[in-house]
Amino acid sequence: MNDLILTDTTLRPIADKVLAGQRLAFEDGIELYRSPDLLAVGWLANYIREKKHGNITYFNVNRHINPTNVCVAHCKLCAFGRDPDSPGAYTYALEEIYQRAEQGVREGATEFHIVGGLHPDLPFEYFLEMIRGLKQRCPGVHLKAFTMVEVHYFSRIAKISIEETLRRMKQAGVDSCPGGGAEIFHPRVRRIICDHKVSGQVWLNTAKKAHEIGLPSNATMLYGHVETEEERVDHLVKLREVQDQTHGFVAFIPLAFHPDNTPLSHIPKTTGYLDLRNIAVSRLLLDNFEHIKAYWIMLTPSIAQIALRFGANDLDGTVVEEKIYHDAGAKTSRVHAARRTRTPDPRRWSSSGRARHSLSPSRSLEDAASRSDYSAGPRVAHAQRLICVAFN
Repeated sequence: MNDLILTDTTLRPIADKVLAGQRLAFEDGIELYRSPDLLAVGWLANYIREKKHGNITYFNVNRHINPTNVCVAHCKLCAFGRDPDSPGAYTYALEEIYQRAEQGVREGATEFHIVGGLHPDLPFEYFLEMIRGLKQRCPGVHLKAFTMVEVHYFSRIAKISIEETLRRMKQAGVDSCPGGGAEIFHPRVRRIICDHKVSGQVWLNTAKKAHEIGLPSNATMLYGHVETEEERVDHLVKLREVQDQTHGFVAFIPLAFHPDNTPLSHIPKTTGYLDLRNIAVSRLLLDNFEHIKAYWIMLTPSIAQIALRFGANDLDGTVVEEKIYHDAGAKTSRVHAARRTRTPDPRRWSSSGRARHSLSPSRSLEDAASRSDYSAGPRVAHAQRLICVAFN
């Protein structure tokens, strides 16, 4: 503790709480966002990360599958969605999805991350059949599918309850739900950036129902657009309250807004300074979340690597092909070089059945993620571990 140096003395009461293991209040979150002493905020977040995980950082070998980009929502924050007859609109046939999935398995994938647009014509049964087909063809792969926004839409078009929608998803083979669509919960923000999307409270209620029937999920926050610091803290506190009740959130992912090709393209892109602060504040406020992700696709590998010393202990995964954020201007490799991977050698597994990898400061995360010594690991969103030696 002796190496904590505070240039902003207003952080002292917060630091005392953190070091004593006490929960931070709403007002503490505001102070953390406003403090000019980012290094001290990062030090405190890293203290919590090390208490929870030591020098272990998690990642998995995953593949993104986006069945369609046709969407009725027309959110101003989005560059991915299209009208059915717009240039670039697509909807995959089920066989094409199965082919992509089987290719992913051959490349070592242990998880499929499945999200897409709110298609006006596809019935709920299309998505259930897709999940059943994936589970039949790839029985060992974890299926993380459908955001709370999609669940609500399925419920509406199928004319069944949210709970019944979730039960049918689980029966078909869904193992967990991703955390997208949360954006910022505050109604003022949602009226501006996603006025046709479900409310923040509906998102939270849907997540609670998913957890209650045994479907864990992730949670996200989209920052760097029109939200205020107070609205960010409100978002984090609401997630913390739900986690107190259900313990169903696996990881939290702060998502940097990418404005290119959206109606909000006049908004500047986030800085690395803001990205690291959001990682750190998330780690400090979300004391009941085990994992904070630095999603390298959005942050860039360099910022994601630094984030491992600002509270993040998870890098997401290999991804392979990412569409949503690249349509909005993400500059990371669109098609990841995971085809270089091969079946893991069990002799290289740790005693826990998970691969442990060293990441030196001189190696890029993208290169580290394409290593060939992956383990299958347990079928959870954080299946593998990486020894975090960056900045030691």
